[in-house]
Amino acid sequence: MSRDYEPDATDRAILRMIQRDASVSLAEIAKEVGLTPTPCWKRIRRMEQEGVIIGRVALLDPERVGLGVSVFVAIETGDHSAAWIEAFAGTVARMPQIVECWRLGGDVDYLLRVVVPDMAAFDAFYRRLTAEVPSLRKVTSRFAMERVKSTTALPI
Repeated sequence: MSRDYEPDATDRAILRMIQRDASVSLAEIAKEVGLTPTPCWKRIRRMEQEGVIIGRVALLDPERVGLGVSVFVAIETGDHSAAWIEAFAGTVARMPQIVECWRLGGDVDYLLRVVVPDMAAFDAFYRRLTAEVPSLRKVTSRFAMERVKSTTALPI
């Protein structure tokens, strides 16, 4: 992957379209950006190879699939060793309830976004997390009341 690659205006137009709807046809994308399908496909393929496009997914409504409880879990740890970080990353990878994990600067070390069906499931998740991850200094959970905005589209 080349870090020197910078999408041009046409690439950005393609990216805006597929961020909104990845199922749009190649012919539609090409027409919208003023290309024929073959050069449009080559641009998309290049952006995939360069790591600009990292995947194509279907977005689901968490409530409609029984995962209506979203919790943001802030973690402060007393251990910042390479071994602890590696073990923590492994634990996070094995817990499907964690849909995002961010390492932060500041007073909180990690922020997790967790989705579960209900409070009992969150309690089980919390107990497992605190049992499997050593050296947790503080774990603070914040329960989402309402999703005001949620998008995966980057402002390009």
